[in-house]
Amino acid sequence: MRTYDCVCGNRLFFDNSQCLNCEREVGWCPACARIAALEPLDEGGYRCTYEDCGAALLKCLNYSEHQVCNRMVAMQGDIAEGEGEASALCDCCRYNDVVPDLSIPGHLERWAALEAAKRRLFYTLDLLGLPHGTPDEGVEPPLSFSFMADAMPDAGLWRTTAGTDKVYTGHAEGHITINVKEADDVERERLRIDMNESHRTLIGHFRHEIGHYYWDVLVKGRDEENSRRLFGDHDNPTYSEALERYYDQGPPENWQERFVSAYATMHPWEDFAETFAFYLDIVSVIDTARNLGLSRVEHDDRLASVLSAFQQVGLAVNELNRDMGLTDLVPEVITPAIRDKLEYIHGVIRACTKGKHQ
Repeated sequence: MRTYDCVCGNRLFFDNSQCLNCEREVGWCPACARIAALEPLDEGGYRCTYEDCGAALLKCLNYSEHQVCNRMVAMQGDIAEGEGEASALCDCCRYNDVVPDLSIPGHLERWAALEAAKRRLFYTLDLLGLPHGTPDEGVEPPLSFSFMADAMPDAGLWRTTAGTDKVYTGHAEGHITINVKEADDVERERLRIDMNESHRTLIGHFRHEIGHYYWDVLVKGRDEENSRRLFGDHDNPTYSEALERYYDQGPPENWQERFVSAYATMHPWEDFAETFAFYLDIVSVIDTARNLGLSRVEHDDRLASVLSAFQQVGLAVNELNRDMGLTDLVPEVITPAIRDKLEYIHGVIRACTKGKHQ
């Protein structure tokens, strides 16, 4: 993640929708891939104020109507003649199948938090050059999201599509569902403690579930034998058998030697997803550290260089967090077994993106 510049000289950040200095509206310009100050146009819409861009833009519908987004859409047609695509969704919001019921108090704020995490996910996927599963990319399965709440029968609210009262965060055939309660800090922290997790964050949920998605895109029917050698046989035991065993017996002793988390021990698919999420953590941290001047590592195809930089940055930030009484930024110890799994994920991503650098 990097920072950007307002026309007034103030620094802008990825999540900004307004400059805190000059109070101009700002948004993500798809033409130049930057957070830009917006200049209103007389005929409607906005202009990107970067001198080397100047694209004509419209706000994403979820930005203009609900303020849960800060991304823009390239203007199509003539606004003055009513031909502009003013109802368009941005390149992140268009993946939504279901959004929270906004008649319920607190859901707008939770949806905004979910969208903010999803935008950071897409930033990293674009950084790596990974396809998102849109029809024009020719990737199967297509990617989509549902942000849903547990049903409240007493309030007469809808039930889930499965006919139950509870929404389970998970992935199935390209569709990622996240329970909106994960956007509630208190509830999420309670679950983190109950499940004995070192981290439980919104962005972590997105990175984990997208790991399942990319197993389907990058591994399934393509490289399953090599995946089995590192992560185990995903066909035996079955997922339901492994799930029951995990919640009955817990993780094996000394699991830290081979897995990035206790949950990764549950089944090879979960091991892949947890390791994939950790890989995205590494890419994101190094990108931000590099752009903020905290790391000198340049673009490098070698995983060893990236891990070395990540551990250096992690050590420094861990100590800063301890100074403030916060949890470690990097709780994982990268053992040889974990390094091998990261190397595998690094390789399949590089094969898919044909050598694009992060």
